[in-house]
Amino acid sequence: MRAPKKVAVAALLAGATAIGLAPIFVRLSETGSTATAFWRVTLSVPFLWLWMRVENPGGRFDWAMLWPGVFFAGDLAVWHASIRWTSVANATLLANAAPIFVALVAWLWLGERLRGTFLMGLVIALAGAVLVMRASFALSHQDFKGDLLAVATALFYTGYQISVKQLRVKHATGTLMFWSALVSALVLLTVALALGETMMPATTRGWSVLLALAVISHVGGQGLIAWALAHGPASASSVSLLWQPVVAAFMAWLVFGELLSGTHAVGAVVVLAGIYLAWRGSYESGG
Repeated sequence: MRAPKKVAVAALLAGATAIGLAPIFVRLSETGSTATAFWRVTLSVPFLWLWMRVENPGGRFDWAMLWPGVFFAGDLAVWHASIRWTSVANATLLANAAPIFVALVAWLWLGERLRGTFLMGLVIALAGAVLVMRASFALSHQDFKGDLLAVATALFYTGYQISVKQLRVKHATGTLMFWSALVSALVLLTVALALGETMMPATTRGWSVLLALAVISHVGGQGLIAWALAHGPASASSVSLLWQPVVAAFMAWLVFGELLSGTHAVGAVVVLAGIYLAWRGSYESGG
């Protein structure tokens, strides 16, 4: 049974807020970029296991859960690397091109109808995200590698969102999150070891950063998003995640002293307006 539209949107915005904190935690991490991603999912596993046991004690592994696990591992590995190679603004904004790809896949594969109101909302939300990140966003030869990785992140995250959307039809949120996290952890551990990255944080502060990343951004953020994907169209749900750049920009200002101005506030309002139109358009089309 679908939750009310307002509840689904609220869950997505809360999840996007929690994920918007992730770039800050990654920057503060004392381990390698892929190792940080590994700890993000690994430290979340006990919490997700409890969630699964409470929500659905009989939750079993489905081989189809390999897909979100692998896609999310790819998403984290390349995104965390991009944050080290380019600015928080570039990494966040380019990675959030995912709604464009999700909308295309939802239209071509899931049969979602993309009406004019939705497309207008998508364009407006993207424009708002650009406004938010405009002051810090800059394309340069020096940052090209990180920017390219951020675009690859968008493709991986598209695969993750679509696969979660499909699996949520028959699997509870906790079950899907737990098993996909285990798959992601195995993939990320293999990659991190192959790259010879620093695996262990050197201080208690380093462990605290990783735990916060796991609990806030993964269990809280991705958990809310996985829940909400069962209660609304994939295309509109993905547009809602454009709230992430707003949060990331504010936190980058608060923690790293990156520029924040009135343009950011205008951009935040524009993003919210775009999200509203995207959802309105999706429900008008019966999505």
